[in-house]
Amino acid sequence: MDERDDDRTAAVAGHECPREVSEETVAALGALSKALETTERARGHLYSFHQLTGTADFELDDAVRLLRKAGHHREAEVVRREIIGRNVIPGHWTFQIIEAYNATYHRPFAALEQRLVRDLADGRDHLYEAKLKTVRSTPGHPAHTREPEAS
Repeated sequence: MDERDDDRTAAVAGHECPREVSEETVAALGALSKALETTERARGHLYSFHQLTGTADFELDDAVRLLRKAGHHREAEVVRREIIGRNVIPGHWTFQIIEAYNATYHRPFAALEQRLVRDLADGRDHLYEAKLKTVRSTPGHPAHTREPEAS
């Protein structure tokens, strides 16, 4: 083993893998973490859906005003009555969909992931990513340091 191999086995501070944690466990927790990150992205899309739908609902006020101005009072009233403030799915506005997703899926998933990291890896998060950082970094390169520089 040369000096470069020794350097690559050094851990990122705070992310040292406990000796009793197997490579298979590190990989499994990494996959679990990746899946949770995907739900974070999905959750972000729900917030985009929420904001875009709300924006469209407020933009309808302008459409109603312009229809009235153009003399289309009946049509303006149909838009106001039928679409403005309408549920996006039965009984739900978009904020309620987000609340249900958070309560039913996201928070339980995040809590389970945290519990497994605590129970299987002594609470050390991101062991898989820390291992990748160690393996993929070029020793001695100033942009590949393991830790941020002290300020």
